[in-house]
Amino acid sequence: MGSESTTAQIQFDDFLKVDIRVGTILSVQDFPEAKKPAYKLEIDFGDLGKKRSSAQITQHYRKEELIGKQVIAVVNFPPKQIGKFFSEVLVLGLPDAAGNVVLLNPSNQVPDGARLY
Repeated sequence: MGSESTTAQIQFDDFLKVDIRVGTILSVQDFPEAKKPAYKLEIDFGDLGKKRSSAQITQHYRKEELIGKQVIAVVNFPPKQIGKFFSEVLVLGLPDAAGNVVLLNPSNQVPDGARLY
């Protein structure tokens, strides 16, 4: 990871193809089968329903503090199988100085399912 000196440009229509939404974490479970430490999340995306995700966020977050937290996720990737678990959405985050994931989330509460534009 790191900053790239050049980034491929895309058209705005390409950006709109990526469906990025906010959802609230409903439940968190350990995911001992994952290659890297991770949690299994169930997230409420409002009208889109509840979706599951695997997230490597164990360095900064305890399970109990994640319940009720809003997160930003890509919701239109195909499901990805991780062991016996299917991750349906990609929860977004940024690496800290040590490379550990810090979740992206809205600074104010917004309706679950709200789309990023």
